[in-house]
Amino acid sequence: MAGELQTKFRRAVEAFHAHDLVKAERILQQIAKSARNIFEVEHLLGVVMLVQGRFAEAEMHLRVAVALNGSSDEALSNYGYALKALNRPQEALAYFTRALAVNPRNPLSYHNRGTILAEFARSYGEAIEQFDKATFYNPNFADAYASKGGCLEKLRRYEDALVAYDKALSIRPDLETAWLGRGNALRNLRRYDDAFTTYDKALSAKPDFPSAWVGRGEVFTDLKRHDEALAAYDKAISIKPELESAWVARGHVLWSLKRYDEASAAYDKALSIKSGLENAWLGRGNVSFDLKRLNEALAAYDRALSIRPDLAEAWLGRGNVLTELKRRDDALAAYGRVLSIKPDLAEAWLGRGNVAWGLKRYEEALAAYDKALAIKADIEGAWIGRGNVFTELGRHDEAFIAFDKAVSIRPDLEGIEGLRLLAKMNLCNWDNLDEEIGQLTATVRLGKANSSPFALLSLTDSPDDQLSCARTWVRAKLPHLSETRSGGEIRRHDKIRVGYVSPDFRKHPVGYLTAEIFESHDPDRFETYAFSIGPDDNSDLRRRLEKSFHRFVDCEHKLDGEVLKAIDDAQIDILVDLAGHTHNARLSLFASSPAPIVVNYLGFAGTLGSRELFHYIIADHIVLPDQNSQFFDEKVVRLPGSFMPRDNHVATIDDAAPNRADHDLRQEWTVFCCFNNAYKINPAVFGSWMNILKSVDQSVLWLSDVGEIAKSNLRKEAKGRGVDPDRLVFARRVASSSEHLARHRLADLFLDTLPYNAHTTASDALWAGLPVVTHSGNSFAGRVAASLLSAVGLPELITRTRADYEALAIELALDKQKLADIRGRLQGNHLTASLFDAALYARRLETAYEAMYLRHQAGLPPDHIDVQARG
Repeated sequence: MAGELQTKFRRAVEAFHAHDLVKAERILQQIAKSARNIFEVEHLLGVVMLVQGRFAEAEMHLRVAVALNGSSDEALSNYGYALKALNRPQEALAYFTRALAVNPRNPLSYHNRGTILAEFARSYGEAIEQFDKATFYNPNFADAYASKGGCLEKLRRYEDALVAYDKALSIRPDLETAWLGRGNALRNLRRYDDAFTTYDKALSAKPDFPSAWVGRGEVFTDLKRHDEALAAYDKAISIKPELESAWVARGHVLWSLKRYDEASAAYDKALSIKSGLENAWLGRGNVSFDLKRLNEALAAYDRALSIRPDLAEAWLGRGNVLTELKRRDDALAAYGRVLSIKPDLAEAWLGRGNVAWGLKRYEEALAAYDKALAIKADIEGAWIGRGNVFTELGRHDEAFIAFDKAVSIRPDLEGIEGLRLLAKMNLCNWDNLDEEIGQLTATVRLGKANSSPFALLSLTDSPDDQLSCARTWVRAKLPHLSETRSGGEIRRHDKIRVGYVSPDFRKHPVGYLTAEIFESHDPDRFETYAFSIGPDDNSDLRRRLEKSFHRFVDCEHKLDGEVLKAIDDAQIDILVDLAGHTHNARLSLFASSPAPIVVNYLGFAGTLGSRELFHYIIADHIVLPDQNSQFFDEKVVRLPGSFMPRDNHVATIDDAAPNRADHDLRQEWTVFCCFNNAYKINPAVFGSWMNILKSVDQSVLWLSDVGEIAKSNLRKEAKGRGVDPDRLVFARRVASSSEHLARHRLADLFLDTLPYNAHTTASDALWAGLPVVTHSGNSFAGRVAASLLSAVGLPELITRTRADYEALAIELALDKQKLADIRGRLQGNHLTASLFDAALYARRLETAYEAMYLRHQAGLPPDHIDVQARG
C-alpha cells in the first residue's frame, strides 16, 4: 500500500482494537475502493464482519484474502471459521488443516479444528487431541480447556470434564461457557445442589446468559420439578427468543406432562429456528408415538437419525414403534443399534424384553428386564414386563411383586394398579383387599386409567364405575380418536356382509361357544368373514372355524393398516368385535370407522366405553335390563333367552361314567363345586361358601386347580372361619374338555361367584346337567349366570341377596329330592331350552343384524333393538 493508504489502514486497525467496528469497516471500505485486492484490507474486513456475525459477507472477503495469500495461517484459519459458521464443516476443516500445515504451532487453528471434529464429526477423541495441542502451545488458552471439557462430557467422562472446566476457570474466572459446562457435568453426576450453584456463577458472570437458565431448567426437569423447569426455560426464551435449545427442552417437559399440543408447538418453534435439530425431531417422534400416530413417529425418528445417525434415543424410539407394529425382527435390530451406542441405556434393554415377551421367549425377556433393572432400578417398565411374563407363566406371586414394585415407583401407571390387584386375587390374598379396591375405584372415578376394564370386572359390581373405567381406558389407548372418525358409508349388497374380529378363533371359550353359530348363518342372506388377529393353535376346533365362514382371513401377523384394508376390501356392512377389552384384543382397529355398523359381542362382559367406536352391544333383558342402559355407550340389542350362545357339538361329554374316587371325592359327601378362576373368588363369596359347608354335614367344596399359594391362602381362610381345610378339594387337571364336562356329574351343586359370575363355566355346568345357584348382581358380568339359568328354564336358582344365596344352596343340599327334581328338569330341558339351540340362536342374532342394517340403510342412527322370541 502507498503511504496514504498505509496511514488509513493503521487507523482502521486502531479502530478495530478499540472495538469501533463501524469506523474500522468504513475506513477499510474506502481503501478497498481506491485499491482492490489488498490482502491486509480484505482479511481485516472479513475479520470485522466475523466479529459482528455477518458470516456470509465475511466469507466473501476472507475468500479473496486467502486467494491473495495462501500462506497466511491466520487468514486460512479465519476463513475456516467463517465456513464453519455457514454450516460448511468439511470445507472449514480443510482450511483449518491448511492453516496448521503453514504454522503447526498456532493454538487457535488447533482449537478451531477441534471444534469442527467435535461439533460436526462427533469425533470427540480426535477433538480432545486438538485441544490438548492448543493448550500445549498456549497453556493459558482457557477456551481450549473449556472445549475439551465439553468433549469429555459427551464421552460421559464427567469427572474428567470437571477438571478441564476448573482449569479453564482458573485462567479466566469469568468464562461463562466453562461455568455452564461445569454445571452440566455436575447435573449429569446428579450433584444437583452443586449444579445450581455453578449455573448461578455463570449467571453472575453473565446475567443475561440464556444457556445457564436452560441448565437450571434441566436440573429442575431431572428433579421432576416441572413448573420450575418451565419457568427457567421461559426465562431463557425471554432473553433470547430464538434459542432453539430452550424450546426443545420446554417441549421435553411438556411431553413428559402429556401436554402434547404444547409440546408439539415447542418442537415446531425450535425447528422453525433450526430445521436440523435432531432432538426436536426426536421430541416430535415421542409425541407422535404417545398419540399412536406410528407412521408419523417413525418418520420423525428417521429424520432425527438422518441428522445424527448415532442418536441412541431415536433408535430407541424407532424400536418402540416397530414393536408396536409387531415388526419384531426390525425392532430387535433397532434396540441392538441403541446398545451398540449406549450399552447401558436401560430403556433399550426394556424394549428387547418387550419384544421377547411378545414372542413368548420368556426366559430371554426376563434376562433383558433384569439387565434394565441392574442399570436403572426404578425403570417401572421393566417391573411391568416382569409382571406380564410371570402372569403368562401363572407365577402370580412373582407377578404381584413386580406390579407392586411398579406401582410404588409410579402410582398412576396405566392399567398397573388393576393388574396388581388381579394378581393378588389370583393368589387369593385378601389382605386389605376392600381398602385397595376402594382406592382403585376412587382413581377410576377421577378419570385415571389405573385399571383395565377387564381387571375391574372382578373387583366391583358397579356398572357406573365400569363405564367410567372403560371410557378412561379408551381415551388413554386411543388419544386421537376424535380426529380419525368418519361417517358411516351406506353400502348395498345382495347379502348382508358380517365380519367377526377375534384373537380367539381357537381352543378358547369364545371359539367353543360360537363355532356352531357361524356354521348356522343363513348363506342366502348373509356372507360371513372372519378376521383372526390371534394365533393358530392347529386344533380341530381351529380347522372347523376356518370352514365356518365365507372367507377366513388370518391377520395374526398383519399390521392394523393391513387388517383394515382386508376389512375394507370385503366391504363389510356389520363388523363384530369378539374381544373387547380382553387379552390380545386390538381396540385400535376400530378407531377409523372400519365398517358402517360396529358391534360389541360376547368377548367382554360390559360396555367398551365409546359410542364413537361401537354402535351396538348384544345382550338380553337379564344381563342388561332397561335401567342399566344408561351405563352403556352402545345401543343395546336384546335377544330373547340368553345373549350367550352354546355350541354343543364341540363340547361333547365323555361317555365313560366318572368315578368320585378317581377325583379324591367320597361317595357319601355332598359336593359343592366352583370351577371358576381364582381371581373370581373373594372374601364375601368364600364366606358364603364356608357358611354353607358349616350348615351341611359331610359336605366339601370342589375347586379348580389353583396355584399352591392360592390353595394355602384358601385353606388358611377356611380354618379362620371355623371350617376344616380338608373340606376344600382341588380338582386335578384332565386331558380333554369332554372329560372335564363329564366330571361335573360328580358334583351335586355348582356355586357361583359375584361380582364376576361364571360365564362359559356356568354354561358348561348346565350342559353337563349340574344345577347352578347364582347371586345376581348389578353389572353385566354379575348377571350372566342368571341369564343362562333363565334360558334353561331354572329361574328359581337365581337369588338376589347373599343370605338367599346361602339359604338356597343349603336347602337344595339337604333336600335331595328337590335337588334331584331340578337335575331331572335340567336334563329334560336339553332338548327344548333355547340355551342349547344354536340354530335358533343364530336366527335371532341374524334378526338383530337385519334390524341394525335396515336402520342404517334408511339413514337412521343406531337405537335400542328388542328381538322377539318368535323364530
